[in-house]
Amino acid sequence: MTLQPLSIQLWRAGTVLAMAMPISISAVMAEELAIPTALPPVAVDVSPDLTCPLDSGSIERRQIDAKSIFETGNTAGLLSGLPGVGLATGGGISSLPIVHGLSDDRNKTLVDGVPLTSACPNHMNPALSYIAPGSLGHVAVVAGISPVSLGGDSIGGTITVDPTPPLFANPGEVVTAHGAVTTSFRSINRQIGTSGEVAAASENVSVGYSGSWTRARDSHDGDGDRILASKFENQSHNAVLAARTDDADLVVRAGHQLTPYEGFPNARMDLTGNTSNYLNAGYSGNYEWGRIEGKVYWQNAKHEMDFLAGERNTTGHMPMDTNATDAGYSLKAELPIGRDDILRIGNEYHLYRLNDWWPPISRVANGMMSPNAFLNVDQGRRDQAGTFVEWERKWDTRWSSLVGLRNDTVTTDTGNVAGYSNNMMANYGMDAAAFNAQKHQKTDVNFDATATTRFDASPTNTEEFGVARKTRSPNLYERYAWSTGGMAASMINWFGNGAEYVGNINLKPEVANTVSISTGWHDAARRTWDIKITPYYTYVQDYIGVDNLGKTSTPGINLLRFANHDSQLFGFDLSGSKSLAKDDAWGDLDLTATAGWAKGMQIDNGNRLYRMQPINAQVSLEHRLGSWNSAIELKLVNDKSVTNPLQNEHTTPGFAIVNWRTSYQWQNLTVALGIDNLFDKQYYDPNGGAYVSYWRATNTSAAMGAVPAAGRSFNAGATVRF
Repeated sequence: MTLQPLSIQLWRAGTVLAMAMPISISAVMAEELAIPTALPPVAVDVSPDLTCPLDSGSIERRQIDAKSIFETGNTAGLLSGLPGVGLATGGGISSLPIVHGLSDDRNKTLVDGVPLTSACPNHMNPALSYIAPGSLGHVAVVAGISPVSLGGDSIGGTITVDPTPPLFANPGEVVTAHGAVTTSFRSINRQIGTSGEVAAASENVSVGYSGSWTRARDSHDGDGDRILASKFENQSHNAVLAARTDDADLVVRAGHQLTPYEGFPNARMDLTGNTSNYLNAGYSGNYEWGRIEGKVYWQNAKHEMDFLAGERNTTGHMPMDTNATDAGYSLKAELPIGRDDILRIGNEYHLYRLNDWWPPISRVANGMMSPNAFLNVDQGRRDQAGTFVEWERKWDTRWSSLVGLRNDTVTTDTGNVAGYSNNMMANYGMDAAAFNAQKHQKTDVNFDATATTRFDASPTNTEEFGVARKTRSPNLYERYAWSTGGMAASMINWFGNGAEYVGNINLKPEVANTVSISTGWHDAARRTWDIKITPYYTYVQDYIGVDNLGKTSTPGINLLRFANHDSQLFGFDLSGSKSLAKDDAWGDLDLTATAGWAKGMQIDNGNRLYRMQPINAQVSLEHRLGSWNSAIELKLVNDKSVTNPLQNEHTTPGFAIVNWRTSYQWQNLTVALGIDNLFDKQYYDPNGGAYVSYWRATNTSAAMGAVPAAGRSFNAGATVRF
C-alpha cells in the first residue's frame, strides 16, 4: 500500500536511527524516578484520582517502561501485568482486556473520553485498537468497582486511555516546539514500526501532529512453526488544536486510521480493511462554584473481512462489510459543597449506528452466497442516555467514602433482514421470516449504584470496602444476529473459539452485584514496601451466556444461542513491591509482583463461564543506575484444566516464561534492547482461543487445537527528541 508522505519521512528517519543504533527503548521507571524519556511519559493508574480509592488492587502511579515501544501496535498489551487484568489475544493490534473474569463489552473502555464500539461481528476493531501506544499520555484501570461518573452500561472494570496532552509554552516564552521520532523492530515476526510527533505552541494556542506505522509478518511459536494468519499492518494520523486561558482549556482532535490487513489465528475470518475517521472536542473550565467538563465526539468506521491469501488454504472469498458510527456527548460538573464534600453530576448520550452486510460472490442464483447481499444487521440502532450523581466525602483524616447513583436508558432497534437467497438448506428464508415477524425495538431502563469506603487503620495499614450494582444491555449482535445456518452463525464470534452463535431478541440486560474488600500493608512513608490483596465476589442476574442448539458439521463445535443465565464470579488480586537496594555506586534494585485468579459458573446448571483466569503471577526485578534502566520479568501461569467445552474452550498446560529488557539514555537519544520469551518456550496462552486458521489450512476433520503463543523475540529500537 502507499503511505502518506509524512509517514514515509518518519520511516526513513527511523530506519537511519535503527541502522546506526540497532537497539530499542526500554526503561523501567518507578514513580520516584524522573528520568526524561524519548516518548512522552505515560502514567499508569489502576484507580481514578479520587480521595477514596476503589478496590482495584491499586499500586502507586508509575510511568510505563519502554515496553510501549515494543508494543508498537497493540495498546492493550501495555495493560498486561496490572492486577486483575488479563488479555484475550486475537489479532496483532486487537487484544481484548479481561478484568476480574469479565471481558470485552462488559468493561467500559474510554479512548480520550469516548466510548467506542466494536463495529464487527468478530470484534476485530475494539476501542483500544484505535490509539497507538506511541500516542498515549495516560492510562487508568479500575479493576474492581467503577464509580458511576466513569460511565454506565457496563458491569466490569473501567479502562481509560488518553492521548498526550497538548504542548503549551511556559510563561514568558513566545513560542515553543517539540518533536520526536521512534523506530522499533521485533524479530519474531519481523515487525518494523515507526512513530513520530511534532508540536508548536504559544502560552495560549497549540497545534500538533502524531503519526505511527507498523507492519509485521506471521509470528512463530517456540517450536519455530509459523502461526498462521498473525500478520498485520496499521497506520494512524492524528492532529490536535488547543487553546487555553488561566481557567479553561479547549482541545479539538481529529484523525484517520487505516488497517489494510490483520490476521486472526483464532477466527474464521481475517480483517481485510478497516478505515476510521474521528473528530472530537473537549472543554474543561474552573469557576468559583466548581469545575465543568464537556465532550462532543464522532467516529465512523468502515470494516471489511475476508480470507487473507496463503493463510487458510482457501481459494474462495466471503466478503463481509460493516459501516458504523459512534457519536454523542458528555457533560460533567464537580461541585465542592463544603470543606470535606464534593458532588459530581453529569449527563451523557451515546448514539451508535450499524449496517452489516455481506456482498454476494456471484449474481447467479446457484450458490450458497448468491445472488443477493446477506443483510446481517440492517439499520441497527443503539442509543444510550445516562444521568448520574456522585458524592465524595472525607469524614476525617482516616475515613473517606464515595457513593453514586446512575440511570441509563438503552434503546436498540434494527430493520428487516434477508439472506443471500431463500436457500432452504441454509435456513435463510425461514430464519429471516421468523426474525422479521418479531418486534425489533427494545428499551431497557437500567439503574446503577455504587458505594466504597476507605479506612486508614494505621500508618502501615489501609482497608477498603465496596459494593455495587452495575447493569449492561446486550449489544446489537447479541440481540439481532438471526441466522441459524452454520456458515452464517460461524461468522458471529468474538470469543476466538470457532463456535457458531445466534442472537436472541428477547435478551434481558445483565445486572451485576459485586462486593469487594481490599487490605493493604505498607511502610509508613509508602516508599520502601507494600502489599495488597483484594478478594471479590460478583453475582450476575441474567448473565448473557449461551444455550446449545445442537452440533454442527465441525467436530466438537456447537450451534449456540445467546441466553440469560444467573451466574457468579469470584477471585482475588495480589500485588506488592519491595525496594531491595539503593546505592549511588551500584544503583537501585526493586522487586514488584502481581498475582491473580478468577473463577465463574452458571448457577442453574453449573457450566463454567468462558475465559476465566487460572492462577497466574508476574514478578519483575528492576535495576536503575544513572542513565541505565533494566528489568527481568518472570511470568507464571498455572494449567487451565477447568474449561467451558460448550464454547470449545481448550485446556492448556502451565508455563513460565522470562522476558528481559535494558535501555540507555544519552542526551536526546534513548536506545534499548529486549528479549521476550528468553528461553524460547513453547506454550499456549489460556485466553488464546482455538487455532482456527491452522484447522482451516490443513483441511483436517480433527478438532481444533489451542493457538500457540509466540516464541523468542529479539526487540530493538531507538528514539530521538528534538
